[in-house]
Amino acid sequence: MGLLFSSSPKVYKPATEVNLGPGSDELYISPNVKAPRVAGLPVKLFAWVLETPILGAIVLYFLKKDNLVNKLVSDAEIPEPPLFTAAHTWQDTPEQNVTQAKPGLSPAERVQRALGCIPDLPDPSSSSSSSSGFRRWTIRDFARAYGSGEITPVMVARRFLAALEECSGPGLNMAMFISCNPEDIIRQAEESTRRYQQGAALSGMDGVLVAVKDEIDCLPYQTTGGTRWLGKARPCVCDAACVAQLRACGAVLAGKTNMHELGAGTSGINPHHGSTRNPYDTGRVSGGSSGGSAAAVCAGLCPVALGADGGGSVRMPAALCGVVGFKPTVGRLSNSGLLPLNWTVGMPGILAATVEDALVAYAAMVDQSRPSHSQPKLNLPLLTTTRSMPNIRLARSAKWFDDSSEDIRVCCDKALQILRAQYGWETVEVTVPEVEEMRLAHYVTMGSECSASVATYVEKLNKSEIGWDVRIALSAYGSFSSRAYLNSQRIRRRQMYFHEEIFETADAIVTPMTAVTAYPLQDDALSTGELDYINAAALARYSIAGNFLGLPAITVTAGYDKAGLPVGIQFIGRPWSEATLLHLAYAMQEACSKDCRKPVVHYDLLNKEEY
Repeated sequence: MGLLFSSSPKVYKPATEVNLGPGSDELYISPNVKAPRVAGLPVKLFAWVLETPILGAIVLYFLKKDNLVNKLVSDAEIPEPPLFTAAHTWQDTPEQNVTQAKPGLSPAERVQRALGCIPDLPDPSSSSSSSSGFRRWTIRDFARAYGSGEITPVMVARRFLAALEECSGPGLNMAMFISCNPEDIIRQAEESTRRYQQGAALSGMDGVLVAVKDEIDCLPYQTTGGTRWLGKARPCVCDAACVAQLRACGAVLAGKTNMHELGAGTSGINPHHGSTRNPYDTGRVSGGSSGGSAAAVCAGLCPVALGADGGGSVRMPAALCGVVGFKPTVGRLSNSGLLPLNWTVGMPGILAATVEDALVAYAAMVDQSRPSHSQPKLNLPLLTTTRSMPNIRLARSAKWFDDSSEDIRVCCDKALQILRAQYGWETVEVTVPEVEEMRLAHYVTMGSECSASVATYVEKLNKSEIGWDVRIALSAYGSFSSRAYLNSQRIRRRQMYFHEEIFETADAIVTPMTAVTAYPLQDDALSTGELDYINAAALARYSIAGNFLGLPAITVTAGYDKAGLPVGIQFIGRPWSEATLLHLAYAMQEACSKDCRKPVVHYDLLNKEEY
């Protein structure tokens, strides 16, 4: 414990000398955040203090000192050279039970290949509230309904618009969407309906509603990044690459979902566009920053939504809202058309009702624009054969894994026992060292990049156009020194080495997705945002490696806490091992399917009785 009580900067030993075994004596530092929760007037006062010359710099120095940023990152002595990106060269790592999609396939062709990897649908007479547990409607459910002619994309689009109007009204005030153009949605749905009538559907995603986080370009909307000003300063002129691929498959783009302003928070509280509420308990947060997308999928408004993940921003809200959150390897999806808020840690991600839907959307969105000789191979998991996968080894770092609420710890331990009992998969104990150091290094990296990205815009703004909590975040981001950023990249190289070594003995690392479930959304935060760094650190505890190291990661619901709130479990994989992760998540989903619970706020867009 000497490190925590010493005032001296940490001196790191070479990464190659760190013991990664289960009996390692490496010190695990649980985040000891020294900052009270504040909202309302205190947030405004704190923002004014931080923006005051000299006084603000002094306060920020002591905040960073008290929260170990200086000791573990800025002033530390680290022997490794910096690693400035999380990009991975292609490694042809063998994966079990996959089929390879050939280069050059169109998005629609890849969707059809993915659909062929999925087990048959249950009997169509089964309802979403059957005795076997609540079942969400999937992409294939919509495609089957459209193909039969009983329900059309136009009928579903109109039901969606009515549901959105209802849940956005004063009664529920769910605040899932920032912008939605009913005329454009109906136009897309009419075109899709005609294709089905002519027997010329573009793919199994034709007519399927897909929502898009307002950090990703999608015509005819402006991209606001959750702000009041960015849409005017940076006009949207074309679809993002991932949006264009979904549009080419016939998907109906259903509008822009709400997000934490500039992605600078984990709660989903947005004073400009409303705070997205959790469909499982509308008095609790949805998580962030892709909270609108997670809530929209959870509430049944669409089976798939796009998010952006710079620090768990897809996976955290997915876990809190009980849906699938999937972040592929950095470079697997194109960043073209994504706001460049965190260019070395951020990328698009997928929120989906089921693992099967995540697979289909992923197949549509994969970036295959590079020359074939440098194009990573695309393996699609044969989910029909997941049960026959032998010898899966899941790495578990005990002190890190257990650093969560008791309900989450018990739920995730039980999930691993189920996987062992039903599939024979082995859990191996390892040590993932320097986890808190990695979290702080990621925070410095993400904050520095965000500050640099928006600086030219913010300099011209009246500060009143920025939310109070984000003004505080930007003050903190702008305070990081070049040495802090460089040392953060040295820590990135260390962590890359640690994870490469762990993946020599395991197929994936398993953790809870968050250390707490959805916490209360308090009224005093609605107009100012809040500073709740304790809950923020708990939400982000397990998400960092996916972004800082560019690794693929997926979360799926493993159960519920005593209050009935979803608990997510996470699998982190080797670079380019998305197929393996989808297998693991599918196994977890199927093992827990009988306990799947219906959210309080949920819309059944395929209920024939409502048409």
